[in-house]
Amino acid sequence: MAGPLTMAMPTEPTTRIVITECDHDSFAPEHDLTDPAGAELVLTQSRSAAELIANAADADAILVQYAQITAEVMDALPRLRAIGRYGVGVDSVDIAAATARGIAVCNVPDYGTESVSDHAIGLTLAAVRGIPRLDRGVRAGSFDLAAVRPLFQTRGRVFGIIGLGLIGTATARKAAGLGYEVIAYDVAATPGQVFHGFAAVTLDELLERSQVISLHTPLTDETRGMIGAAELARMRTDAILVNTSRGGVVDGDALVEALRAGSILGAAIDVHESEPLAAGHPLTTFDSVVLTPHLAWYTEESYDELKRRTVENVLEVCAGRAPRNIVNPEVLGTPGRNSTCAPSTAVTGD
Repeated sequence: MAGPLTMAMPTEPTTRIVITECDHDSFAPEHDLTDPAGAELVLTQSRSAAELIANAADADAILVQYAQITAEVMDALPRLRAIGRYGVGVDSVDIAAATARGIAVCNVPDYGTESVSDHAIGLTLAAVRGIPRLDRGVRAGSFDLAAVRPLFQTRGRVFGIIGLGLIGTATARKAAGLGYEVIAYDVAATPGQVFHGFAAVTLDELLERSQVISLHTPLTDETRGMIGAAELARMRTDAILVNTSRGGVVDGDALVEALRAGSILGAAIDVHESEPLAAGHPLTTFDSVVLTPHLAWYTEESYDELKRRTVENVLEVCAGRAPRNIVNPEVLGTPGRNSTCAPSTAVTGD
Protein backbone atom coordinates (compact mmCIF):
# COMPACT_ATOMS: atom_id res chain seq x y z
CA MET A 1 0.00 0.00 0.00
CA ALA A 2 1.34 3.35 -0.94
CA GLY A 3 2.33 5.66 1.85
CA PRO A 4 0.57 8.90 2.57
CA LEU A 5 0.89 11.57 -0.08
CA THR A 6 3.19 14.36 1.02
CA MET A 7 2.81 17.86 -0.33
CA ALA A 8 5.89 19.91 -1.14
CA MET A 9 6.02 22.98 1.01
CA PRO A 10 6.22 26.24 -0.94
CA THR A 11 9.57 27.94 -0.68
CA GLU A 12 10.22 31.61 -0.24
CA PRO A 13 10.87 33.32 -3.57
CA THR A 14 14.56 33.89 -4.23
CA THR A 15 15.78 37.46 -4.17
CA ARG A 16 17.01 38.27 -7.66
CA ILE A 17 19.79 40.83 -8.03
CA VAL A 18 20.82 41.82 -11.54
CA ILE A 19 24.07 43.58 -12.40
CA THR A 20 22.96 45.66 -15.37
CA GLU A 21 26.45 46.27 -16.79
CA CYS A 22 29.88 46.32 -15.22
CA ASP A 23 33.47 46.12 -16.41
CA HIS A 24 34.91 44.53 -13.27
CA ASP A 25 37.05 41.45 -13.82
CA SER A 26 35.60 39.39 -10.97
CA PHE A 27 32.37 39.22 -9.00
CA ALA A 28 33.59 36.91 -6.26
CA PRO A 29 33.15 39.58 -3.52
CA GLU A 30 29.48 39.99 -4.47
CA HIS A 31 28.92 36.21 -4.49
CA ASP A 32 30.54 36.01 -1.04
CA LEU A 33 27.48 37.87 0.22
CA THR A 34 24.66 36.81 -2.11
CA ASP A 35 25.34 33.07 -2.05
CA PRO A 36 25.06 32.58 1.76
CA ALA A 37 21.92 34.75 1.70
CA GLY A 38 20.32 32.50 -0.92
CA ALA A 39 20.04 35.39 -3.37
CA GLU A 40 20.44 34.94 -7.12
CA LEU A 41 23.10 37.21 -8.63
CA VAL A 42 22.92 37.64 -12.40
CA LEU A 43 25.54 39.47 -14.46
CA THR A 44 24.37 41.09 -17.68
CA GLN A 45 26.01 43.57 -20.02
CA SER A 46 23.07 45.70 -21.10
CA ARG A 47 23.97 48.12 -23.89
CA SER A 48 20.64 49.95 -24.04
CA ALA A 49 17.61 50.72 -21.89
CA ALA A 50 15.63 48.05 -23.76
CA GLU A 51 18.27 45.40 -23.06
CA LEU A 52 18.47 46.48 -19.42
CA ILE A 53 14.70 46.15 -18.99
CA ALA A 54 14.69 42.72 -20.61
CA ASN A 55 17.65 41.49 -18.58
CA ALA A 56 16.27 42.78 -15.26
CA ALA A 57 12.64 41.86 -15.84
CA ASP A 58 12.14 40.03 -12.52
CA ALA A 59 14.79 41.81 -10.48
CA ASP A 60 14.22 42.77 -6.87
CA ALA A 61 17.36 44.90 -7.05
CA ILE A 62 19.78 46.08 -9.69
CA LEU A 63 23.44 47.03 -9.41
CA VAL A 64 24.57 49.67 -11.90
CA GLN A 65 27.90 51.13 -12.94
CA TYR A 66 27.23 53.56 -15.79
CA ALA A 67 23.65 52.80 -16.88
CA GLN A 68 21.03 55.55 -16.87
CA ILE A 69 18.15 54.49 -14.63
CA THR A 70 15.15 56.58 -15.67
CA ALA A 71 11.52 56.65 -14.61
CA GLU A 72 10.66 54.61 -17.70
CA VAL A 73 13.14 51.91 -16.70
CA MET A 74 11.73 51.77 -13.17
CA ASP A 75 8.14 51.52 -14.44
CA ALA A 76 9.14 48.57 -16.61
CA LEU A 77 10.55 46.73 -13.55
CA PRO A 78 7.56 46.35 -11.19
CA ARG A 79 9.41 44.14 -8.67
CA LEU A 80 12.32 46.54 -8.31
CA ARG A 81 12.88 47.61 -4.71
CA ALA A 82 16.48 48.76 -4.66
CA ILE A 83 19.06 50.31 -6.97
CA GLY A 84 22.69 49.97 -5.91
CA ARG A 85 25.31 52.17 -7.56
CA TYR A 86 28.92 51.08 -7.77
CA GLY A 87 30.34 54.38 -6.55
CA VAL A 88 29.68 57.65 -4.76
CA GLY A 89 27.79 59.63 -7.40
CA VAL A 90 24.19 58.83 -8.26
CA ASP A 91 23.69 61.35 -11.08
CA SER A 92 22.85 58.49 -13.47
CA VAL A 93 19.76 57.60 -11.41
CA ASP A 94 16.55 59.65 -11.40
CA ILE A 95 16.33 60.02 -7.63
CA ALA A 96 13.01 61.86 -7.66
CA ALA A 97 11.41 59.15 -9.79
CA ALA A 98 12.80 56.40 -7.55
CA THR A 99 11.53 58.15 -4.44
CA ALA A 100 8.08 58.64 -5.95
CA ARG A 101 7.92 54.89 -6.58
CA GLY A 102 9.27 53.91 -3.17
CA ILE A 103 12.49 52.46 -4.61
CA ALA A 104 15.60 52.71 -2.44
CA VAL A 105 18.69 54.19 -4.10
CA CYS A 106 21.94 53.16 -2.43
CA ASN A 107 25.53 54.18 -3.02
CA VAL A 108 28.86 53.81 -1.24
CA PRO A 109 29.69 57.40 -0.30
CA ASP A 110 32.88 56.85 1.66
CA TYR A 111 34.63 53.83 0.17
CA GLY A 112 37.27 55.67 -1.88
CA THR A 113 38.17 58.56 0.40
CA GLU A 114 41.86 57.68 0.72
CA SER A 115 42.22 56.35 -2.82
CA VAL A 116 40.69 59.38 -4.57
CA SER A 117 42.52 61.87 -2.37
CA ASP A 118 45.80 60.02 -3.00
CA HIS A 119 45.17 60.28 -6.72
CA ALA A 120 44.29 63.98 -6.53
CA ILE A 121 47.60 64.64 -4.83
CA GLY A 122 49.43 62.41 -7.30
CA LEU A 123 47.91 64.28 -10.25
CA THR A 124 48.80 67.58 -8.61
CA LEU A 125 52.46 66.70 -8.17
CA ALA A 126 52.69 65.20 -11.65
CA ALA A 127 51.28 68.40 -13.15
CA VAL A 128 53.09 71.03 -11.09
CA ARG A 129 56.46 69.25 -11.42
CA GLY A 130 55.93 68.52 -15.11
CA ILE A 131 56.75 64.86 -14.52
CA PRO A 132 54.96 63.33 -17.55
CA ARG A 133 56.49 65.97 -19.84
CA LEU A 134 59.98 65.33 -18.45
CA ASP A 135 59.48 61.58 -18.81
CA ARG A 136 58.51 61.96 -22.46
CA GLY A 137 61.55 64.17 -23.00
CA VAL A 138 63.99 61.67 -21.53
CA ARG A 139 62.51 58.88 -23.67
CA ALA A 140 62.98 61.10 -26.72
CA GLY A 141 66.62 61.84 -25.87
CA SER A 142 66.23 65.20 -24.11
CA PHE A 143 67.93 65.53 -20.74
CA ASP A 144 67.15 69.06 -19.52
CA LEU A 145 64.41 70.95 -17.73
CA ALA A 146 63.78 73.71 -20.24
CA ALA A 147 60.31 72.37 -21.08
CA VAL A 148 59.04 72.75 -17.52
CA ARG A 149 60.67 75.92 -16.25
CA PRO A 150 59.82 77.58 -13.98
CA LEU A 151 59.06 75.03 -11.25
CA PHE A 152 58.13 75.94 -7.67
CA GLN A 153 58.18 74.13 -4.35
CA THR A 154 54.86 73.31 -2.70
CA ARG A 155 55.56 75.19 0.53
CA GLY A 156 54.09 78.65 0.35
CA ARG A 157 51.84 77.92 -2.62
CA VAL A 158 48.03 78.01 -2.28
CA PHE A 159 45.94 74.87 -2.77
CA GLY A 160 42.22 75.49 -3.24
CA ILE A 161 39.64 72.79 -2.55
CA ILE A 162 36.15 73.08 -4.04
CA GLY A 163 33.89 70.76 -2.05
CA LEU A 164 35.05 69.93 1.45
CA GLY A 165 33.31 66.61 2.01
CA LEU A 166 35.11 63.44 3.03
CA ILE A 167 37.34 63.24 -0.05
CA GLY A 168 37.91 66.98 -0.24
CA THR A 169 38.89 67.08 3.43
CA ALA A 170 41.29 64.14 3.01
CA THR A 171 42.86 65.88 -0.01
CA ALA A 172 43.17 69.12 1.96
CA ARG A 173 44.91 67.28 4.80
CA LYS A 174 47.41 65.70 2.43
CA ALA A 175 48.03 68.98 0.58
CA ALA A 176 48.70 70.72 3.88
CA GLY A 177 51.17 67.95 4.72
CA LEU A 178 53.10 68.86 1.58
CA GLY A 179 53.41 72.44 2.73
CA TYR A 180 50.58 74.04 0.77
CA GLU A 181 48.45 76.77 2.30
CA VAL A 182 44.99 75.24 1.96
CA ILE A 183 41.81 77.24 1.43
CA ALA A 184 38.39 75.84 0.64
CA TYR A 185 35.02 76.69 -0.83
CA ASP A 186 31.94 74.69 0.14
CA VAL A 187 28.26 75.62 -0.10
CA ALA A 188 27.85 74.66 3.56
CA ALA A 189 30.77 76.81 4.76
CA THR A 190 30.75 80.44 5.87
CA PRO A 191 33.61 82.43 4.28
CA GLY A 192 36.02 83.73 6.88
CA GLN A 193 35.47 80.83 9.24
CA VAL A 194 37.19 77.47 9.71
CA PHE A 195 35.33 74.57 8.10
CA HIS A 196 36.47 70.99 8.74
CA GLY A 197 39.80 72.37 9.87
CA PHE A 198 40.50 74.65 6.89
CA ALA A 199 39.95 78.30 6.02
CA ALA A 200 36.70 78.80 4.13
CA VAL A 201 36.61 81.47 1.42
CA THR A 202 34.29 82.56 -1.36
CA LEU A 203 34.54 80.83 -4.72
CA ASP A 204 35.87 84.00 -6.32
CA GLU A 205 38.63 84.34 -3.73
CA LEU A 206 39.61 80.71 -4.17
CA LEU A 207 39.78 81.07 -7.95
CA GLU A 208 41.87 84.23 -7.73
CA ARG A 209 44.37 83.03 -5.11
CA SER A 210 45.01 79.33 -5.79
CA GLN A 211 47.91 77.88 -7.75
CA VAL A 212 46.18 74.49 -7.54
CA ILE A 213 42.40 74.07 -7.63
CA SER A 214 41.13 70.58 -6.85
CA LEU A 215 37.47 69.69 -7.46
CA HIS A 216 35.57 67.42 -5.07
CA THR A 217 31.88 68.04 -5.67
CA PRO A 218 29.06 65.73 -6.78
CA LEU A 219 27.46 66.36 -10.16
CA THR A 220 24.09 68.05 -9.63
CA ASP A 221 22.03 70.64 -11.47
CA GLU A 222 23.83 73.28 -9.38
CA THR A 223 27.37 72.02 -9.99
CA ARG A 224 27.09 71.07 -13.66
CA GLY A 225 29.48 73.36 -15.55
CA MET A 226 30.32 75.31 -12.38
CA ILE A 227 33.86 75.77 -13.70
CA GLY A 228 33.15 77.52 -16.98
CA ALA A 229 34.66 80.32 -19.03
CA ALA A 230 34.03 82.99 -16.40
CA GLU A 231 35.56 80.94 -13.58
CA LEU A 232 38.57 79.93 -15.68
CA ALA A 233 39.13 83.59 -16.53
CA ARG A 234 39.35 84.42 -12.81
CA MET A 235 42.06 81.82 -12.21
CA ARG A 236 45.75 82.67 -12.05
CA THR A 237 47.89 82.17 -15.13
CA ASP A 238 50.10 79.81 -13.07
CA ALA A 239 47.15 77.71 -11.85
CA ILE A 240 46.59 73.99 -12.34
CA LEU A 241 43.01 72.61 -12.38
CA VAL A 242 42.68 69.09 -10.91
CA ASN A 243 39.45 67.13 -11.33
CA THR A 244 38.80 63.77 -9.68
CA SER A 245 35.09 64.40 -9.04
CA ARG A 246 32.83 64.39 -12.13
CA GLY A 247 33.63 65.46 -15.67
CA GLY A 248 30.44 67.50 -15.97
CA VAL A 249 31.53 69.88 -13.23
CA VAL A 250 33.88 71.50 -15.76
CA ASP A 251 32.85 73.02 -19.08
CA GLY A 252 35.22 71.00 -21.27
CA ASP A 253 35.15 73.39 -24.23
CA ALA A 254 35.91 76.34 -21.97
CA LEU A 255 38.82 74.44 -20.41
CA VAL A 256 40.31 73.69 -23.82
CA GLU A 257 40.03 77.36 -24.79
CA ALA A 258 41.67 78.48 -21.53
CA LEU A 259 44.57 76.10 -22.13
CA ARG A 260 44.95 77.25 -25.74
CA ALA A 261 44.97 80.90 -24.64
CA GLY A 262 47.44 80.21 -21.84
CA SER A 263 45.12 81.81 -19.30
CA ILE A 264 45.82 78.87 -16.95
CA LEU A 265 49.01 76.83 -16.74
CA GLY A 266 47.60 73.33 -17.06
CA ALA A 267 45.19 70.67 -15.87
CA ALA A 268 45.17 67.18 -14.39
CA ILE A 269 41.98 65.31 -15.22
CA ASP A 270 40.74 61.87 -14.18
CA VAL A 271 37.04 62.30 -15.06
CA HIS A 272 35.60 63.39 -18.37
CA GLU A 273 32.28 64.68 -19.70
CA SER A 274 32.10 61.71 -22.07
CA GLU A 275 33.87 58.47 -21.20
CA PRO A 276 36.01 56.95 -22.47
CA LEU A 277 37.78 60.05 -23.73
CA ALA A 278 37.69 60.02 -27.53
CA ALA A 279 40.94 59.43 -29.40
CA GLY A 280 42.33 62.75 -30.56
CA HIS A 281 40.35 64.76 -28.02
CA PRO A 282 41.78 68.31 -27.75
CA LEU A 283 42.89 67.70 -24.16
CA THR A 284 45.32 65.06 -25.43
CA THR A 285 47.20 67.67 -27.47
CA PHE A 286 48.49 69.72 -24.52
CA ASP A 287 51.82 68.87 -22.89
CA SER A 288 50.59 70.77 -19.83
CA VAL A 289 47.68 68.35 -19.26
CA VAL A 290 47.91 65.07 -17.32
CA LEU A 291 45.14 62.56 -18.07
CA THR A 292 44.06 59.34 -16.36
CA PRO A 293 41.09 57.05 -17.22
CA HIS A 294 38.66 57.58 -14.32
CA LEU A 295 40.65 55.38 -11.94
CA ALA A 296 41.14 57.67 -8.94
CA TRP A 297 38.77 55.43 -6.98
CA TYR A 298 40.86 52.31 -7.53
CA THR A 299 43.10 50.54 -5.06
CA GLU A 300 42.78 46.87 -4.19
CA GLU A 301 41.33 47.88 -0.82
CA SER A 302 38.73 50.27 -2.21
CA TYR A 303 37.80 47.90 -5.06
CA ASP A 304 36.91 45.10 -2.69
CA GLU A 305 35.07 47.41 -0.29
CA LEU A 306 33.06 48.98 -3.12
CA LYS A 307 31.84 45.65 -4.44
CA ARG A 308 30.91 44.20 -1.07
CA ARG A 309 29.12 47.27 0.21
CA THR A 310 27.21 47.88 -3.02
CA VAL A 311 25.60 44.45 -2.90
CA GLU A 312 25.27 44.51 0.88
CA ASN A 313 23.10 47.63 0.72
CA VAL A 314 20.54 46.12 -1.65
CA LEU A 315 20.51 42.78 0.18
CA GLU A 316 19.55 44.65 3.36
CA VAL A 317 16.71 46.47 1.62
CA CYS A 318 15.38 43.26 0.09
CA ALA A 319 15.48 41.63 3.53
CA GLY A 320 13.40 44.44 5.00
CA ARG A 321 16.25 46.04 6.87
CA ALA A 322 17.65 49.56 6.59
CA PRO A 323 20.91 49.60 4.60
CA ARG A 324 24.10 51.27 5.73
CA ASN A 325 23.92 53.79 2.87
CA ILE A 326 20.80 55.15 1.19
CA VAL A 327 20.26 58.37 -0.74
CA ASN A 328 16.48 58.55 -0.21
CA PRO A 329 15.80 57.10 3.26
CA GLU A 330 12.25 58.47 3.23
CA VAL A 331 11.11 55.52 1.07
CA LEU A 332 11.68 53.01 3.87
CA GLY A 333 8.60 52.17 5.96
CA THR A 334 6.30 54.46 3.98
CA PRO A 335 3.76 53.57 1.27
CA GLY A 336 5.50 52.17 -1.79
CA ARG A 337 7.65 49.21 -2.73
CA ASN A 338 9.53 49.28 0.59
CA SER A 339 6.65 49.93 2.94
CA THR A 340 7.61 46.98 5.16
CA CYS A 341 11.28 47.97 5.40
CA ALA A 342 12.71 49.32 8.64
CA PRO A 343 13.35 53.08 8.79
CA SER A 344 16.85 54.23 8.01
CA THR A 345 19.61 55.97 9.94
CA ALA A 346 22.03 55.46 7.03
CA VAL A 347 24.98 57.56 5.91
CA THR A 348 24.19 59.61 2.80
CA GLY A 349 27.09 62.08 2.63
CA ASP A 350 30.04 62.08 0.19
